[in-house]
Amino acid sequence: MRKIGIQELDDIALGAALLGSGGGGDPYVGKLVALGAIKECGPVDLLSVDEIPDDAFIVPIAMMGAPTVLAEKALGGKEYKTLYDMVSRFYNRQIFAFMPIEAGGVNSMLPFAAAARLGLPLVDADGMGRAFPELQMVTFTIAGVNATPMALTDEKGNSVIFRTVTNKWTEELARVVTMSCGGSASVSLYCTDGKIVKQYGVRDIVTRSEKLGRAIRSVKEGAGNPEENFLAASEGIKLFRGKITDVLREVRGGFNFGKALLEGIGEYKGRSGYVEFQNENLAASVDGKTVATTPDLICLVDTETFNPIPTDALRYGKRVLAIGLKCFESWRSPEGLALAGPRYFKYDLDYVPVEIRAKEALSCTGLA
Repeated sequence: MRKIGIQELDDIALGAALLGSGGGGDPYVGKLVALGAIKECGPVDLLSVDEIPDDAFIVPIAMMGAPTVLAEKALGGKEYKTLYDMVSRFYNRQIFAFMPIEAGGVNSMLPFAAAARLGLPLVDADGMGRAFPELQMVTFTIAGVNATPMALTDEKGNSVIFRTVTNKWTEELARVVTMSCGGSASVSLYCTDGKIVKQYGVRDIVTRSEKLGRAIRSVKEGAGNPEENFLAASEGIKLFRGKITDVLREVRGGFNFGKALLEGIGEYKGRSGYVEFQNENLAASVDGKTVATTPDLICLVDTETFNPIPTDALRYGKRVLAIGLKCFESWRSPEGLALAGPRYFKYDLDYVPVEIRAKEALSCTGLA
């Protein structure tokens, strides 16, 4: 166990924004909420997975909705207590700890706010190792764990508990309610025992986020090339460097859909690329060749600061470095690819690991 205070939170927010693969909302918004809670209520106890009892009741806390809406629609302040009361009463069990369900700007931060305000520890694990756009896209679904009973509440005080026949149905029904609530809502789902978290959770996600955030802050301080330092620290695979020439986007069905068009700069001058997203970045192409797809992470970072850029902050003229990161190993299984592989998102592509696909595609275009 260790304490997470303000300094640690800064690094966690920055690193988690990278792991969010463009999704999860504005990290600044989420960090403000968590910072306010920690300043008022004190640091949060972070538990490693091995420190939680097998029979401990672990409850994930998250926000659901389009990231652009999350940036504009503030929390009411009572959502965490509402979720706590709903879940503990429904299960008739005492909640031992909260847990993030994904890594990303907002959803990596809000569990800290909930833990601080309710005096509970937070488990150093999640269900994705990144961010995904739909509720069923978690490692717990691969394990056969039900998303429901799921509690949902909004800032007005509306609340509901879902019981659904599949985790995909949880996504469908909760998405409709979230849209009726103004495009965002607070949720608890995949409430489970410590034993299940130990078996199927993505361990040490908070610690990894913190290390990544610390590394991003320090890449310019070390010797050598800052870009090379960043790639080494993040274990990233360089896909492209370019200037954003256009961003096509729309909000549809509670998701941010879009495409960022890139014009090559530096060694990529004369080349073109694009990144497509549904809340999170899903596919990247260079000169018409696919260089990376979901479930691997596709991340856009500022070429000067190496700070991650979420999809809702992509703007014309921004200079970005596109990198690929290997996903958590469970996502490369047949079950994982059925949940979050390229064909699920209607791409006529078989999944190829980013470390292989990028090398092959960039070799064909003369960039590797």
